[in-house]
Amino acid sequence: MRLCRWSTFLVLGLGLSPLLAAQDPAAPSVAPTSKATAKGIDYLFNYLNMAGTRKASSFRPMTKRERVHLYVKTMTNPFGYAKAAFSAGIDQWNDKPSEWEQGASGYGKRYANILGQYSIQRTVTFGLATALHEDNRYFNSGKKELWPRTWYALTSGILARHDDGSRHVSVSQLGGVAAGAFLARFWLPPSQHSAGDGAVSFGITMASNIGFSVVKEFLPDVGRALAKKGKQHHAPPN
Repeated sequence: MRLCRWSTFLVLGLGLSPLLAAQDPAAPSVAPTSKATAKGIDYLFNYLNMAGTRKASSFRPMTKRERVHLYVKTMTNPFGYAKAAFSAGIDQWNDKPSEWEQGASGYGKRYANILGQYSIQRTVTFGLATALHEDNRYFNSGKKELWPRTWYALTSGILARHDDGSRHVSVSQLGGVAAGAFLARFWLPPSQHSAGDGAVSFGITMASNIGFSVVKEFLPDVGRALAKKGKQHHAPPN
């Protein structure tokens, strides 16, 4: 399931990276995006929990209304449902868990399981983040060197910003991931309903979040490079 999560992220990210670059003020001039494309980019940023291409220096705390709007958009984001459908297909192919039959019924259980864990994780994270004034969105570091950017990205996987812009361990994210991982044991079959299984799921999800923060940091750079290459390719000869 985690492998397909990474493959889904990479396909979405790299496939749409030129469009992400179009949203970056520092990017080379590209053709204006259509309304539908802009909406798709907005959904992608929301799905990846990114604050657009904004840098950490431009952070400002969200209002309660903005938090609620972000949560509702996250819970209704079509990318989330598409990813759940894709992940359920991979689990179906691998017959995981083995107690759930093949066919439409088994696929439905696997889809509901993934969507249920995701929904619990997002809802608990939203509630705790609102109460604790934490912001888990990813802001680009604004740094130039490779290793400082990489370190910033890795630490962003477990840190959240408070209203004053300082970063601390994200209680809301840890709590949300833990809730999704452990509460799912109540409906999963015997082969996956132990506390140890929940701990493994929690650890894999957190490690995935930390690692993929690096992709979020460098994704706009990839977009700019591809957009620049495309512009040179289509430039008229001298």
